Amino acid sequence: MKVVIVGGVAGGASAAARIRRLDEHAQIIMIERSGYVSYANCGLPYYVGGVIKEQEELTLQTPESFWDRFRIDVRVRQEVTAINPAEKTVTVRALDSGKTYTETYDKLLLAPGAKPTVPALSGVDSERVFTLRTVEDTLRIRRFVEDQKPKTAVLAGGGFIGLEMAENLVEMGVSVTIIQRPKQLLAPLDADMASFVHAEMRRRGVVLRLGETVTGFRQDGDSVLTLLEDSEPLRSDMVLLAIGVTPDTHLAKEAGLELGIRGSIVVNERMETSVPDIYAVGDAVEVTHFVTGQKALISLAGPANKQGRIAADNICGGNSRFHGSQGSSVLKVFDLTAASTGINEKAAQAAGIAYDKVVLFPASHAAYYPGAQSMAMKVLYEKESLRLLGAQIVGGDGVDKRIDVLATAIRAGMTALELTELDLAYAPPYSSAKDPVNMAGFMIEDLESGKVRQFHWDEVDDLPRDGSAALLDVRTEWEYQRGHLDGFRNIPLDDLREHLDELDRGKPVYVNCQTGLRSYLACRLLTQYGFTCAHLSGGYSFYRAVTKEQQTARSAYPCGMEKL
Repeated sequence: MKVVIVGGVAGGASAAARIRRLDEHAQIIMIERSGYVSYANCGLPYYVGGVIKEQEELTLQTPESFWDRFRIDVRVRQEVTAINPAEKTVTVRALDSGKTYTETYDKLLLAPGAKPTVPALSGVDSERVFTLRTVEDTLRIRRFVEDQKPKTAVLAGGGFIGLEMAENLVEMGVSVTIIQRPKQLLAPLDADMASFVHAEMRRRGVVLRLGETVTGFRQDGDSVLTLLEDSEPLRSDMVLLAIGVTPDTHLAKEAGLELGIRGSIVVNERMETSVPDIYAVGDAVEVTHFVTGQKALISLAGPANKQGRIAADNICGGNSRFHGSQGSSVLKVFDLTAASTGINEKAAQAAGIAYDKVVLFPASHAAYYPGAQSMAMKVLYEKESLRLLGAQIVGGDGVDKRIDVLATAIRAGMTALELTELDLAYAPPYSSAKDPVNMAGFMIEDLESGKVRQFHWDEVDDLPRDGSAALLDVRTEWEYQRGHLDGFRNIPLDDLREHLDELDRGKPVYVNCQTGLRSYLACRLLTQYGFTCAHLSGGYSFYRAVTKEQQTARSAYPCGMEKL
């Protein structure tokens, strides 16, 4: 059996090694148009910033190591220019010599990945405008930074690459401005959860120009002007385009393969395309979202590697299946970690799913053990079935652990209530006896059993302030004086029982505290004394973080993300 693989990064390289492990006698040819294979896309910004010191550390394998260990014929700096399914051949061009040749195949695997989205804007080909996708891109940016020593940079795009590059440039002393057409960074997060990321970026000196549109670029001596739709141009020493990626599928289209959303390649669960003996994996393919069941593009290394393994199994006569991706991701943002899995509120609404949510600020480990930090945690679940839909967490230590537990719970089909039963490891330096994931389950259990009602930050301004309801802040007097919600009266939780006669049982009570714990306790108390009560989800911390962001506060570090 002769297998030709187009593309040698995550999906292609994984498939090649798996095929060899399954079939020692297969002829395997991997063709990669760049000069490198099996490289770590996710590590590229950290090489630019000098965190990763040596260029060799970016590549897991080389053409030579692939041959030595697996006897795989890896051809770099060669590009497949055409596929002929009827004859089962590909046309290949050697980029250095310009020569072309034809290669036959029994099985063909397409793993071309995605290319940086580069809009047709004036000046986009300037030598000071960069994209970051390949090792060559990284080396070019690294050389520029070392030689030109830029002082200012504009990053167009606020996704993973944009934020990672922003951090690395700032650490090198570069002043960074991020321009983003949507009014938030990190699309996997809801806007309220992204507020914590915005605050951290601004705290580190990054200027955020959200809700603005780039219209072009213009070189001006040793500077480049970024032209904006409704604002004055921004002058900088360099620009990085990081506005997203587009499936690189022109070969598939020209070969007559069926295409899906945004021109991606349609595959089935076996990673087979619409043409026999042609498989496809990675960022170029359309997948089924595990939570919604809808078609999606999810450009992440984890799914690409899994798909490569599954395609390899099936090429070798197996029957492996890819059951969809839920887009689990994690990102370092200076001193914060931002992570998500499943779907957010916007996606749930688009899918027509009736959902509810809880927001909490649990500690990373036992609060009495030194170094505990709170994390902002949001969990979505479907109202009727109580199945878990998604989660978002922003904080310090322990974020990655909790998002992985929740990602596993979603994949296992667990309900939100079953989070209460998870038996998770506990020791004071690592967690609490009631882990944050357990706490999310307890909160949902109380909501669904009717023990407590909640309202959210975006409903605060609409609360009745005409005397028809009681608005209570149950924090301490000191906390209240530092800042409070308009119209809320301060009665500390510990004093509440002595003030019950001052409240009218015929009026609803809306309660607020710092993070939602004391207001929950207050509602349980009030409910048992005959009051109708609801408490603020996420408390004053969450409300303040989101509304401060809406006011584009420049330097405040949001309450609730401080060390406990």
